[in-house]
Amino acid sequence: METITLNNLVEQINDEILNWRRYLHQHPELSFKEEKTGQFVYETLQSFGNLELSRPVGNSVVARLIGAKPGKVIAIRADMDALPVQEQNTFEFSSQNPGVMHACGHDAHTAMLLGTAKILSGLKDEIQGEVRFLFQHAEELFPGGGSEMVAAGVMKGVDQVIGAHVWSQLEAGKIGIAYGPMMAAPDTFHITIKGKGGHAGAPHTSVDSIVIGAQVVTNLQHIVARNIDPLDNVVISIGKFVAGTTDNVIPDSAEIVGTIRTLSLENRDLVPRLMEQVVKGVTEAHGAEYEFKLVKGYQPVINDVGLTRIMEETIREVLGDQVLETVRPTMIAEDFSAYQHEVPGSFIFIGAGNAEKGITYPHHHPRFTIDEDIMVMGVKLFTNAAFKLLKV
Repeated sequence: METITLNNLVEQINDEILNWRRYLHQHPELSFKEEKTGQFVYETLQSFGNLELSRPVGNSVVARLIGAKPGKVIAIRADMDALPVQEQNTFEFSSQNPGVMHACGHDAHTAMLLGTAKILSGLKDEIQGEVRFLFQHAEELFPGGGSEMVAAGVMKGVDQVIGAHVWSQLEAGKIGIAYGPMMAAPDTFHITIKGKGGHAGAPHTSVDSIVIGAQVVTNLQHIVARNIDPLDNVVISIGKFVAGTTDNVIPDSAEIVGTIRTLSLENRDLVPRLMEQVVKGVTEAHGAEYEFKLVKGYQPVINDVGLTRIMEETIREVLGDQVLETVRPTMIAEDFSAYQHEVPGSFIFIGAGNAEKGITYPHHHPRFTIDEDIMVMGVKLFTNAAFKLLKV
């Protein structure tokens, strides 16, 4: 299928893509609660024809477009869930669900994949192989819908998977790619310092969990500074430090909670071991005990080099060299990695910020929005990439 023909077909459904996104933005639903969203997606896909539909797990929807000729199987994924955020925008299509908002662009992801499915479903006789459209629930809330969908078998027979995220930090009209590591693994740690409580006026009779905890926090930062290759990307951030109840009591215990962000599997294993060594050393030195618990989150998003090269070629051919931008990895996480763990995958950023239009707020902000003109770019890229990948 010629690029110019596909692009023209996409332009013809621009209004539908826009309306889908605005409808979804008005009716956001939280992770694992996307009942109406899933039903809307299912019924919209059903109206296209030529698609085999299923509801594999949770509120997800899978559509299979099996072409007239045998060939490869490629999957394209979009997420559908919203966030517990009270929207502060005053659009005609602002959220009608109090305290819930599409503050990360998943409404746009869903609309773009619906547009892609509509175009390609009408070209079934031109398809050699299969295109599998994955509409995923619960990206925002661990353990995430991606791993659930994989466990339900949606990746069986799939050769490659692609996906995209609208990105407010990237200028509208730009497409961001990265070879290899792109987004981080977000693991959570829980540390409990167990000391000995006592009167604050007689600290020598106690084992001060707060003082010891403060030393733990400080020493944990030395791991990134002095134990990790400075060319690697690692983050250890403390998000919670809780201890004590009043001014004149030294508490028995202190709780420290935070996140570890890593881009490589090696560092993902190494950093928690180094952290526990630090906690063990500091607490033993002061006569305290500790508990260290690690909760692993999503895997890092690591783009397949060969597939990403094909995506780069497609971007240049379809949208022009000027839109392409190589982006640095981000320590934000994404459960697209669940699919990449099964087959080669490539994840891209679609620039969505536009300062001239006042679209400058970051993801998860109550005034987040996107430049809606970029959705057509995403559909053009997905439709053309589908044909290109099925032929390679």
